[in-house]
Amino acid sequence: MATGGEAELPGEATTLSEKPRQGWLGLCNISVGFFGIQVGFALQNANMSRVFQSLGSSIDDLPALWVAAPLTGLLVQPVIGHLSDRTWLGRLGRRRPYFLAGALLAAASLLAMPGSTSLLMAALLLWTLDASLNVSMEPFRAFVGDMLRRDQHTAGYGVQTAFIGAGAVVGSLFPYLLDHLGVANVAADGAIPETVRISFQAGAALLVIAVLWTVLSTREYAPEDMRAFAGSEDVVTQSATLGALAARKPTTGLAWIGLGAALALAVWHWSLEKEVYLLAALLAAYGLAVNLAARRARQGKESSMLTGIVGDFAGMPPLMKRLALVQFFSWSALFIMWIHTTPVVASTHFGAASPLDPAYQEAGNWVGVLFAVYNGVAAFAALLLLPLLSARLGKVRTHALCLLAGALGFAGFLVVRDPTWLIACEIGIGIAWASILAMPYAILASHLPQAKLGVYMGLFNVFVVLPQLLVATVMGTVMKAFFPQAPIWTMAFAAGTLALAALLALRVDPDQARAAP
Repeated sequence: MATGGEAELPGEATTLSEKPRQGWLGLCNISVGFFGIQVGFALQNANMSRVFQSLGSSIDDLPALWVAAPLTGLLVQPVIGHLSDRTWLGRLGRRRPYFLAGALLAAASLLAMPGSTSLLMAALLLWTLDASLNVSMEPFRAFVGDMLRRDQHTAGYGVQTAFIGAGAVVGSLFPYLLDHLGVANVAADGAIPETVRISFQAGAALLVIAVLWTVLSTREYAPEDMRAFAGSEDVVTQSATLGALAARKPTTGLAWIGLGAALALAVWHWSLEKEVYLLAALLAAYGLAVNLAARRARQGKESSMLTGIVGDFAGMPPLMKRLALVQFFSWSALFIMWIHTTPVVASTHFGAASPLDPAYQEAGNWVGVLFAVYNGVAAFAALLLLPLLSARLGKVRTHALCLLAGALGFAGFLVVRDPTWLIACEIGIGIAWASILAMPYAILASHLPQAKLGVYMGLFNVFVVLPQLLVATVMGTVMKAFFPQAPIWTMAFAAGTLALAALLALRVDPDQARAAP
């Protein structure tokens, strides 16, 4: 058995027929970079609503400002996955160039964010920050599948989840710890507190250091090795993708375009939130992309990025489709939490009347602690609880049980009034978070073709992003219509969607999700 490190991660072609096993050091080196990426995401998730409201945004405008984050993921991840499947830069490898480029761009955005002087500037920086983090993050998902044999996928994604949890704890706690060290946590009207400013600067440094660790401590298998590892049963030809696209009728794309137009008309007719126009535009854009890709395929033109991505999306394996539906509802709950926890806790548990109230900034710090708790729980659950439950119940039932624990955690916000006891709610959410980050990817990595692992992981992210866009565009309309003065009810929606995800997880065929020894 390997003890980790580079000895068994050759960068040159070899005669190996199967990937060597990795020891714990090797597993850690593969995923250390995700620690830094998650520090960046944690700072973004826990503080951007606070930044926006400090710069003058109302709670009704928060979902619209957050639209930038999921939209960039929707566009960036499939493209980066497609490109990284086809990249080889010698010793720098296939996925690592994207780790490094994304980390440097994200660090620059983190450094610039606290200097925002307007809502527009902050929204644009959120866009660039999220796009850059996605450039780094997407190849990391495929990287685990690239570097590990099938019987280590569960361990690999578990270790990656532990680093995600650790990074999120560090990122979430920064403002809280700085406040207790005497750094100013309240700023003048229209300014961002010094605790947030320093946190973003430290996060930028940690992001670059962590990604450099993985880049320098690992070497990827050469294309010749990957073809040998895959074997004949894993060969995926472009002709299959082109043939499936060529068979598509123009009415398929037209149906999506018509659905987008109908939604836009409904927004106009019933004066719904203007952000819903974005969903309408995405539906129409997908229909247009389907028709363009199918036309190219029928004309016999050489495969392009458009035909490749659209064809792969249309031809997803059945197991991936069922898991995608589970992801859709799981991430709906998570995005509700990231957008609304700060205003919910501030108004319901701290009695803050507005973002100018010192109690609001105190609540913002406490939300950072709560986020640190669920991420810390996730780190331990990924390494200890998930393997134990999976061995006894199987991956699918384990995932369903963990999602149900998260639903109970969100429901707890409706009955708990002492902010300290919200920590108990975060334990259930942390267990769900660990499973969401590990189990679907561990199941998928053993069932997806190696030659398209990057693009399929990127396409799987579509079902992480679409619910975020739905929450960002529709939740405002729902809350304004039914609960205009009670943001706490957003947590009821989160509990319901996560419970539904748990039920849908049970529809995934356990025989298809064969467990690795």
